[in-house]
Amino acid sequence: MSGKGGVGKSAVTAALSILAARRGQSVLALSMLDDLGLAAHLGVGRLGSAPKRLRPGIHAATIDRSHALDEYIRLQLHAPRIAPLGPVARGLNALADTVPGIRDIITIGKALFESGKGQWDVVIADAPPLGQLTSYLRAPVTIAGLVPVGRVRDQALSYEQQLRDPAATGLVLVATPEELPVVETMESYGEIAALVDIASVITNRVLDPLGVSEDTLSEIAAGPHRDAGLLHRGLYAAQRRWSADLPEGPEIPFFFGVHTPGEVTVLIADSIGPLL
Repeated sequence: MSGKGGVGKSAVTAALSILAARRGQSVLALSMLDDLGLAAHLGVGRLGSAPKRLRPGIHAATIDRSHALDEYIRLQLHAPRIAPLGPVARGLNALADTVPGIRDIITIGKALFESGKGQWDVVIADAPPLGQLTSYLRAPVTIAGLVPVGRVRDQALSYEQQLRDPAATGLVLVATPEELPVVETMESYGEIAALVDIASVITNRVLDPLGVSEDTLSEIAAGPHRDAGLLHRGLYAAQRRWSADLPEGPEIPFFFGVHTPGEVTVLIADSIGPLL
């Protein structure tokens, strides 16, 4: 799951996790960066690095790079476990932050590794926003170019193949029907589509039509009610204009009122279920 920052991709990630669990699938919801958004929409304060059961059918975790790198070294390279991890974690994080492609392949590789374990029917990853996403998607190619032979290169090429296989991996883009999210989504679309299958584009926070004719609105006395009606009509028209530039896909309504993140997640799952 990705999209421009602020479009609600964490909420949609959590909602799709709930929807999959309702359909009898075992789900691992993963946060690839800061876990606060995904955690809040799943009804907890924070997510740990180890998958934790949050509700029937749903486990969730955040990707901790030092733990993920330690796991990669042990399971993929068959090296001994680094222990104790605590004193070494800073060094692992420094390595992941300074070597080109290491941070990105460790992060996206963890999501791909979990999806291949057979423990989960589906892994849904709350990925970095569009501005950062391509570097993560290109990470396997970057690493394969840096390492000419050996197990690391083979694993990187395996990740690249997994990303490109529509039967294994699909990217869901989330956008709101506004100028900046739509423009950024469409500017990134072609480049991203060359790296991973784009399974769907979901439009979030879509206004319903007002349901009042222009003649009726004009008959309302000047004041807050008329102003609200005119504002709604203007916003609706602007949303329709920008929605037309997005590929056809599911639309999530704008939920008026005060809702907790967890309540928003359930509302999204309820609304999007019949569309998927």
